[in-house]
Amino acid sequence: MAVKRINLALQGGGAHGAFAWGAIERLLQDDEIEIAGISGASAGALNGAALAAGLACGPGRRGRDAALENLDYIWSQVSQISDNRVVRWIHSMFPVPRGLQRLTELMSPIAWMEGLTRIFSPYDSGPFYTNPLGAILREMPHPLTGQDRGPRLFVSATNVRTGRIRVFGGAEVTVDAVMASACLPALFRAVEIDDPSTGRREAYWDGGYSGNPALFPLFTPDLPRDVVIVNINPMLRDTVPHTPGEIQDRVNEISFNASLLRELRAINFVKTLHRENRLTGRPMKNVLIHMIMDDFTMTSLGAGTKIVPAPGLLDELREAGAAAADRFMQYHAANLGERDSVNLSALFS
Repeated sequence: MAVKRINLALQGGGAHGAFAWGAIERLLQDDEIEIAGISGASAGALNGAALAAGLACGPGRRGRDAALENLDYIWSQVSQISDNRVVRWIHSMFPVPRGLQRLTELMSPIAWMEGLTRIFSPYDSGPFYTNPLGAILREMPHPLTGQDRGPRLFVSATNVRTGRIRVFGGAEVTVDAVMASACLPALFRAVEIDDPSTGRREAYWDGGYSGNPALFPLFTPDLPRDVVIVNINPMLRDTVPHTPGEIQDRVNEISFNASLLRELRAINFVKTLHRENRLTGRPMKNVLIHMIMDDFTMTSLGAGTKIVPAPGLLDELREAGAAAADRFMQYHAANLGERDSVNLSALFS
């Protein structure tokens, strides 16, 4: 099998990004897959930085093993968070009455954290504030060093002042840029970075608000046509949410999928123009879209576990991501370089 060059687009989703961890691990096992470009937001930026920095260490297994080492380190830090044992014990009872379920939602650390973030700001901590992501990124076994080897890496963040997306690429992808991309404003202070286009120092929040992930940086002529999106936030839910927690979870999913769906709709429009031969002489790339996803697993999780993952959840998501990537390789690897494996027209019908 000839080597197939792809781009990876990595969604953000807090601790749910462990799903992408597993998917990336599976792709790195396949020597016929070459990752040429990476675009990530939030947790996707963390995964992308770990992957790109590792692959820059050298060709073949050397770079792949370094990337795996980086990813293992990143997620070993996240895995230190655990849920409340009392809440887990109550939920282990079956059946759980709806009223009791709502009560335990209020008792959980997730609810406490959400309540506290409505009262306290990360700016209230004064000189004691620290963003733990900085230390994690700097202490990766193979850190970002601005090297020009390996895949091209893009991470997106949201400009607090303008609300617009900023995509960091090349030497701009520093530890601060990745921290900006993963900056949830209720938990972390905005990350300030100089912007040469405005000539001022700008503050940035999580990239998931404006591009989750941004696809357009991957459309340059030197990158391959294939864009493989690793979906963290489920696209579809067949049931109508009823409880306050369920409603908030679905609002979260819709919000963090909105920017991706806008880009996919634009891509579908360009594909229609290509099919109708209406782009003669116009340099518009006809990209091929693929997705690694598991909506069944993701719809079973509440958005709150993105911040406070239950014990064992990260390992479960890692395994689910690896299994989803394995299914993708089994059923859609032949499509790479040839055709889409996602029917965008059906997605928007």
